[in-house]
Amino acid sequence: MLVKVFGSSVFGVDAEIITIEINMEKGIGYHLVGLPDNAIRESSFRIQAALKNNGFKFPGKKIIINMAPADMRKEGSAYDLSLALGILSASSQIKCEDIDRYIIMGELSLDGSLQPIKGALPIAIKARQEGFKGFILPKQNAKEAAIVDDLDVFGIESISEVINFFDKGEALEPTQVNTRELFYDNLAHPEYDFADVKGQESIKRCMEIAAAGGHNIIMVGPPGSGKTMLAKRLPGILPPMSLHEALETTKIHSVVGRVRENVGLMAERPFRSPHHTISDVALVGGGAYPQPGEISLAHNGILFLDELPEFKRTVLEVMRQPLEDREVTISRAKFTVTYPSSFMLVASMNPSPGGYFNDPDAPVTSSPAEIQRYLGKISGPLLDRIDIHIEVTPVPFDELSDERKGETSVEIRERVTKARAFQTERFKAFENVHYNAQMNVKHIKQFCQLEESSKTLLKTAMERLNLSARAYDRILKVSRTIADLDASPKITGTHISEAIQYRSLDRDGWLG
Repeated sequence: MLVKVFGSSVFGVDAEIITIEINMEKGIGYHLVGLPDNAIRESSFRIQAALKNNGFKFPGKKIIINMAPADMRKEGSAYDLSLALGILSASSQIKCEDIDRYIIMGELSLDGSLQPIKGALPIAIKARQEGFKGFILPKQNAKEAAIVDDLDVFGIESISEVINFFDKGEALEPTQVNTRELFYDNLAHPEYDFADVKGQESIKRCMEIAAAGGHNIIMVGPPGSGKTMLAKRLPGILPPMSLHEALETTKIHSVVGRVRENVGLMAERPFRSPHHTISDVALVGGGAYPQPGEISLAHNGILFLDELPEFKRTVLEVMRQPLEDREVTISRAKFTVTYPSSFMLVASMNPSPGGYFNDPDAPVTSSPAEIQRYLGKISGPLLDRIDIHIEVTPVPFDELSDERKGETSVEIRERVTKARAFQTERFKAFENVHYNAQMNVKHIKQFCQLEESSKTLLKTAMERLNLSARAYDRILKVSRTIADLDASPKITGTHISEAIQYRSLDRDGWLG
């Protein structure tokens, strides 16, 4: 007897439907074909125990299972449930008349209970596209899959529930999620608030500018000056994600199984902070069966690289192309996978190996040669992609002990969102430009025109401060964002003079 059951395989950030054909005939043997990996091959032992513990038999016949398309690699333990139901149906232990109208996925425990799977959201999207009636999966992933409209999502805890659903017609309760309510409920309560930060008003202003224009930022300062604390609060002032961005972000996290249990849509922008010992593959993605890396998990959010010079140089260099293209392509002999990686880079570093070079109250313990070698670990092309450089100094005791509350993240975010609205209107005719940081030379010429007095100010500053040529475009981009925060259509001398302050590392004497 031949039975067809449908599962799904995640490829990149999209899913493909897998047809599982179970054929049962006289003889003995269990043959699983269609490029399954070891986890799928071992499924027969899990299925055997789960069926026995739920009052069913594993048939002693010749079982041939084909997973089509047969030339596509299948991996993971999520096919256990679909294989088990197919075997029960093919051996006539249960009736499964409508089984071909559902996508069925889940990893079985030996007692028949279900473990969560990866990629529930892309699979649900594909199931709806292909016209399936429903999606049966573990309860832990049900909210994530229920984001998709026009698809019945059934979250189950045990194989016995699915058997009773098909064999005895017992109803399953579909999981329903109010996506918009879930999404907007999380927007007004950022986890980390700028109101907690004492002092550092100039750095807060700098963060606001970076958030408003989507600019990459690097903070230079001694240990304990608040660099990490400030970086963690940056997602709270970024404009809220659109529903489309939230779906895109949840999809990537779903592929690697990083969506929190019983959480449907990710409403908060991701904040990723990898350790400096990270490898190239872990950062950009890859592996024998490619998975998204940290830069893709930070898509629509922030990638924070603490202690930037401590990262291996090769790791930092592989990030240059994704920073420019906003996506990363991983190529293998048989296929190519593209993951989105539109993130905001926030980096922090000590000014010297000793850490206290720019702290006026601490002794300098590193020689000029050591400092130059330390700073030289960051290449010019990478620095070229960072618009804002800011020096962070320790907070004085008077400000640290001040009881007054600072401005909240929600208040700052309102100003940032208004500035982003101006940019959305400005770039509506351009497909791949959404905010000021994405402007190229052509856009800068069009949207960053200066008056004569502003040009003179910029020229004088560049000559006196020995600013490098790369600083010119960056200053114009940042000054355009400052003007947007002021709701000013023109860039004035005030905007230019503030933007010049944010190019510390371009000054002669910082990076040779």
